[in-house]
Parts: sequence; structure tokens; C-alpha cells
Amino acid sequence: MQEKPLNFHELKKLRRPVRSVNMEHQKTLSWLDRLAIWITEKVGTMGFFVIVFTWTIVWLAWNTLAPSGLRFDPYPAFVFWLFLSNVMQIFLMPLIMVGQNLQGRHAEMRAEADFDVNTKAEREIGTILLHLENQNFLILQILHHLEQKTRTESHLLSTNKEK
Repeated sequence: MQEKPLNFHELKKLRRPVRSVNMEHQKTLSWLDRLAIWITEKVGTMGFFVIVFTWTIVWLAWNTLAPSGLRFDPYPAFVFWLFLSNVMQIFLMPLIMVGQNLQGRHAEMRAEADFDVNTKAEREIGTILLHLENQNFLILQILHHLEQKTRTESHLLSTNKEK
């Protein structure tokens, strides 16, 4: 037969308390980190894309189709539009990278917590399987014992009838 399975109390002693990775991660963030994550989350949406796309279409259309006296960024160069677009990109690119690094760190913490939970579950499943194996062994012993007892009683009955 296999090793003796752990009982519930032994398993409970091996358990580390469940931790809230989200709370742990939030505690490590400075206000600048929170700002970077917030901007990363907002810039990475379709809403932000629609705003930038609309702004670009309106800007280019106005400076192409408006009367000459009302145009402020002349066609075909759109120098001021290019300047503003580049400034926005220059500021957003490193900020988004910082936010993504922070989100990646959080994802790794969640993956480690998931691994801990899976390890606990595997240990507990192994213990449950050992208990089931032991129960199966005991049930087979009881069944074998009952079969022998039934045979003995049958044998005694048949010998009593012959007498």
C-alpha cells in the first residue's frame, strides 16, 4: 500500500494564507505610477482613437477646405498639425511604456499567485487520491472478508444439511 495520506489538519498547516495580489500591487505604486497606468489604460481605448482620428480629420479638412483667410495650418504641409502630433507621441510613448511595464509586473505577480494556488490544489488532490486509494483498499479487504465469511457459512450450511 502507498504512503499514509495527510489528514486535513496536516494539509492546513502546509497552506500559506491566500494573498490579494491586486492589493499588494496597488500598495507598491506611487502616484506617478498610478498616473502612468491610468494614461496607458485610457490611451489604449477605441474612445481615444476616435478622438485622435476625429481631431485629425477635422484639422486636415478645415485647413484644406476652409476659406483662405480662416486656414491656420496651410495645405499641403500641415506643419503645426505635425508638430502637435509629434509632441503628443513623444510624451505618450515613454509614458505608455512605463504603464505597460507596471502592468507586466502586476501580471507576473498574478501568475505567481496562480502558481501557488495550483500547487496547493495539486497537493490537496494528491491527498484526496491517496485517501480514495486507501478507502478502496479497505473496501476490497472488507469485501474479501465478507466473501470468505459467506463461503464459510455456506460450507457450514451444506455440511449441516448432509448430516
